[in-house]
Amino acid sequence: MEQKFSENLKAMRKERGVSQSRLAAAVGVTQQCVSEWERGAIEPTLSALWRLADFFGTSIDILCGRADW
Repeated sequence: MEQKFSENLKAMRKERGVSQSRLAAAVGVTQQCVSEWERGAIEPTLSALWRLADFFGTSIDILCGRADW
């Protein structure tokens, strides 16, 4: 999951013009956490995935690369 997820997360964030800090605040994590997700260093928890999907108005499957967006 991590590689496709990290690529999709970064692309969705940039497409919407959202900073890592703003995304972090919206989903209740630190900016460092978002940075590590985008680099593929760590994976989000399931609850963080739900919050990210809600923020972007998409599904977890799309966010994780199991479906096209």
